[in-house]
Amino acid sequence: MCFVGPPGVGKTSLGKSIARALGLKFLRASLGGMHDEAEIRGHRRTYVGSLPGTIIQNVRKAGTRNPLFMLDEMDKLGAGFHGDPSAALLEVLDPEQNSTFTDNYLGVPFDLIGTANVLDNIPGPLRDRMEVIELSGYTSEEKLEIAKRYLVDRQLRANGMSREQVRIDDAAIAEVIDGYTREAGVRNLEREIGALLRHAAVQITEGVQPPLIIDREVVAVILGGRRFERDAQMRTSVSGVATGLAWTAVGGDILFVEAGAVPGSGKLILTGQLGDVMKESAQAAVSLAKGRLESLPIEREWLNQNDLHVHVPAGAIPKDGPSAGVTMFVALMSLLSGRKVRSDLAMTGEISLRGLVLPVGGIKEKTLAAVRAGFQTVALPARNRKDLEDIPESARRRLRFVWLESVEAALESPSDDSGADG
Repeated sequence: MCFVGPPGVGKTSLGKSIARALGLKFLRASLGGMHDEAEIRGHRRTYVGSLPGTIIQNVRKAGTRNPLFMLDEMDKLGAGFHGDPSAALLEVLDPEQNSTFTDNYLGVPFDLIGTANVLDNIPGPLRDRMEVIELSGYTSEEKLEIAKRYLVDRQLRANGMSREQVRIDDAAIAEVIDGYTREAGVRNLEREIGALLRHAAVQITEGVQPPLIIDREVVAVILGGRRFERDAQMRTSVSGVATGLAWTAVGGDILFVEAGAVPGSGKLILTGQLGDVMKESAQAAVSLAKGRLESLPIEREWLNQNDLHVHVPAGAIPKDGPSAGVTMFVALMSLLSGRKVRSDLAMTGEISLRGLVLPVGGIKEKTLAAVRAGFQTVALPARNRKDLEDIPESARRRLRFVWLESVEAALESPSDDSGADG
């Protein structure tokens, strides 16, 4: 099995739970940065300082031939001049071959029995030998329940306190989730809860009588001002800006696409550390927009006298992927028509030159990112409708879904009782 998901969603914890349920000893070996085939297969004993490979070494330490063995960070493997460790793992993970796995140090066959953040980084032949189970991010409600049931108790024990001494109310945890962490998992949430409890521990040692109650107002005093603000409505308050949804190694995220025009000769300017795929999406979006000039209040001569500039902020972060075409097209059409995009709308999808909206991956992660950022409406490719059942019920209740067959559907504003532009 291979658990795939953003950091902090509980992949290693799930492996430990499986081992405990099966009554097996749990072993973990990190493959991050491994670049030598011998680290899997071992060295021949003719070399000075030779050792068995990682697999045999850990089985030996466990003292059992039937442990639950977790190979962590399989997408971080690297190939060097000493061979490709991912190729050596093919024999380890193939049930037809691993009954005769041969470690170079032992020199005899041995009978053997992973986690990753991004599945695409795992070589195809290696991926083919694994049963992939995807673990997605959590909604705010799920994070709140995880914190109440597990994280607070674990941090209380780690800081030498009990629930009788310190209590964190639900509103304080919700404030930490909303204003101090923006992640798919709960790793940073646990760190911030630990910071709150350490502050309480200092107060108790200074003579404050328990019980201490940490409420919403105290959070800002301990952790400082909010680190994340919901600025989407402010960012989309002018024409030429659209909000897209992205899928990254740390879960879903939102990105803004800004379009502008400057005097020039009709060129397309792209900035924001865009990869080749996103650059091609921008070029396709410009071609689609130019093909719809008859519906716009501008003349073709205006396009020949101005350069179109497409920018994706946070320029220090490289961005790539086949899911920003619709967002770029809407941003350009917003610029050329002078109409603002709805401030509560986020979108994802790739486009074709015929104006079709093509399906993309990571729908669950992207919609969870939209919920975290406070959006109420999400525009998705119609051919991704099958992914709706993967989205948690709590997130589906908070979002309105618009299904796009073509780019024209992206320009048609859903009904908006608030009177927003778009």
